[in-house]
Amino acid sequence: MNKQLGTLMFVIFMVFVGFGVIIPIVPEVIRATGASTVNLGVLMASYSIASFITAPFWGKLSDIKGRRPILLWGLLGFSASFFLFSVAENSLTLMYTSRIIGGLFAGAVIPCAFAYASDSTDEENRTKAMGLLGMSIGLGFIFGPALGGVLSSFGLFVPFVISGILSLIITAFSFFTLKESLRKESAAKVHTSRWHDFTSDFQGAMKYLYVLSFLATFTLAGLEATFQFFQIAKINATPTTIGWMFMASGLTQALIQGGVLQRFKKGNEKKLMAIGLLVSAIGFTSILLSSSAANATLFLCIFTAGNALIRPCVLSLITMRTKVGYGSASGLTASMDSLGRIFGPLLGAFAFKLNMTLPFIIGAVVTLAALLLIQRHTALDYSEQTLSS
Repeated sequence: MNKQLGTLMFVIFMVFVGFGVIIPIVPEVIRATGASTVNLGVLMASYSIASFITAPFWGKLSDIKGRRPILLWGLLGFSASFFLFSVAENSLTLMYTSRIIGGLFAGAVIPCAFAYASDSTDEENRTKAMGLLGMSIGLGFIFGPALGGVLSSFGLFVPFVISGILSLIITAFSFFTLKESLRKESAAKVHTSRWHDFTSDFQGAMKYLYVLSFLATFTLAGLEATFQFFQIAKINATPTTIGWMFMASGLTQALIQGGVLQRFKKGNEKKLMAIGLLVSAIGFTSILLSSSAANATLFLCIFTAGNALIRPCVLSLITMRTKVGYGSASGLTASMDSLGRIFGPLLGAFAFKLNMTLPFIIGAVVTLAALLLIQRHTALDYSEQTLSS
């Protein structure tokens, strides 16, 4: 592992610790204002919507101006959003403004980090690098909420202040340790292209990879939105029990992306994606059989193991096949992830209201159907490679 990748892992980990810190607190903050739970849903969705809209543009800009300045600006804006929320008190307007700003600038941080990793690794090690960054995200989500729960005992808005400070520290750390990874000749080449050219990647064989990225996040977000309610009804699970379950899930993700993926060589990405989809479908159907906290945790980890294989492999293939810059490609992928974060919980909640087993049945069907996308991508990719040779 090179020095730049290690630094990026730390940056991504700390960013998601800062993001995860506020997860247990936001519902309590909303409740304290007297607002309805609908406001909570809209507040969380506003972050993803802002990120969905801006991520491709930040990615494209990083292809022109460089990864480092866009990453630093993104971290500064991310930090400002936390400080703004910390002074929101009973103002829903400030809370919405804070989350939108957070989404706008998070749309810069994530694509730039993954584009930086693509610049710094060869294709042989690309999937391994994406797996390590994915592991950092998973670990951040494990430790962040736990830290948020502890900090909330000092006051509901304290975690937001700490998150803002963490983001500033990461910004300073990145300023002094990360050098520009974008080659001047690559920037000059991209600079001559038009701004809307990044959408040209969303066609042919490539579009199936972006749709796969969306579906991986869509099914994950749908499960996250309904799993707790299902297990409360199924095994009378407590919030503490659910917390331990998701901690085990996060550790499973870290093990898969930081361990298993590191053993595979270039060329196995599609095979790993297919295995991931099959395992995810098994996890979805197994969850329906939950009868205790122990087996419910096992079934959740089975799903997580499958899902953890998909995204790093998809992103690795995208950067290997993209016809635009790494930043544009990473921005489009981040946009697809945000879209999944918007629609996954909405469909999951609606399906759960109809029947509590329905979100998991839909999830299994969608992941199995996604195998057809891999097949279609493979066929078109072969045709395109043949025509170009």
